[in-house]
Amino acid sequence: MPTYIYKARDSTGRAVSGAMEARARTELIDKLNSMGYMATKVLEARPGIRAGSIFERFKRVKSEDMLMFYIQFSNMINAGIPILASLSTLANQIENKSLRDIISNVTRQIEGGSALSQALAVYNKIFPRLFVNMVKAGEASGKLDGVLMRYAVFFERHEEVKQKAKEALFYPVILLSFGIAVMLFIVTFVIPQFAQIYIKAGVKLPVPTFIVYNAGIAVKNFWHWILVFSIALFIMIKFYSRTPGGMFLLDTLKLRIPIAGSLYRKVAISRIMRTLSTLLGSGVPILESLDITEEVAGNEVFGRTIADVRKYVERGEKLAQPLKISGEFPPDVVQMVSVGEESGNLDGMLNKIADFYDMTINYTIKKLTTIIEPIFLVIMGCMVGIIMASMLMPIFDMVKTLRH
Repeated sequence: MPTYIYKARDSTGRAVSGAMEARARTELIDKLNSMGYMATKVLEARPGIRAGSIFERFKRVKSEDMLMFYIQFSNMINAGIPILASLSTLANQIENKSLRDIISNVTRQIEGGSALSQALAVYNKIFPRLFVNMVKAGEASGKLDGVLMRYAVFFERHEEVKQKAKEALFYPVILLSFGIAVMLFIVTFVIPQFAQIYIKAGVKLPVPTFIVYNAGIAVKNFWHWILVFSIALFIMIKFYSRTPGGMFLLDTLKLRIPIAGSLYRKVAISRIMRTLSTLLGSGVPILESLDITEEVAGNEVFGRTIADVRKYVERGEKLAQPLKISGEFPPDVVQMVSVGEESGNLDGMLNKIADFYDMTINYTIKKLTTIIEPIFLVIMGCMVGIIMASMLMPIFDMVKTLRH
């Protein structure tokens, strides 16, 4: 769906601007009209580097900034402070300039007569559809304070899980990178020096030494071509991973990685269950909740699964049965969802499932960290052993030659 950059005026004549996704320019204009704005200029954002894009990268809104905003905003609303006063205070306190400007624009739009959800929807790159729809449901039910607090808790837990998953993979990546760097140094600089000594001494290089030696020479002589090929391959994979088919393939492979695949699956299930729980508990209809959950699943495999589940629910079936049919959700999840539906406490049960999977994620991360270290040590030991063998085998041949 293309993104459009627009300029418009509200009912008081005040100018507003922003970016919004829409299927066509006319659809965007209709959206702005429904929000009480009259479009004065609409341009499609073309892909490529814009003059300001380089600077925008340095002032982008981070998840930490958003977390602080959600927590502070929900606390102020729960304390009985009016929406406009809360937003004005936050606009003066927030350090991130981009977010500060956005909050100021949201405040002006509300002053012009827009609802909070309408003003937030203008900045859909900053405020996700999940948050906007929850705010809309909170406005309709008169429970905006509870909805904001619920989302703040949801976002905080989501960030905690994401951070723990990153931490679990950080050490292995560093260890692997260091190991590869050391091996490249030995193969390209150390082994060739020894090989030259052996060749001058008239010793025939054994097969392992010959292979390692020639590999090092190839890397040393053609490193620039290897670098170009690696960058080109990375770019191709990056572009392919952004296509629906590419995302589905990569996410399928992620779920099949030994040990780590289990972690990816649990993170996806936790996110789906907590998102559904948060939306349903905020009064968002189940079909719309499933639509939003599909978008934020974080995994194309589970996203497509939720899309299929929605079709079953739309036909009048309960949630548990299509989850079972998909084969992507464990039996315990299906059983707990079924119990939640029967008891009339589906959102509460979904939240319990998410809490349970958050605990299992912590356990899996500890297990993963414990197992990965010895595995990498064994791999590194094998690599060092091969290199040492390729260095020492010619020495034994030299000794035999001297004896004869």
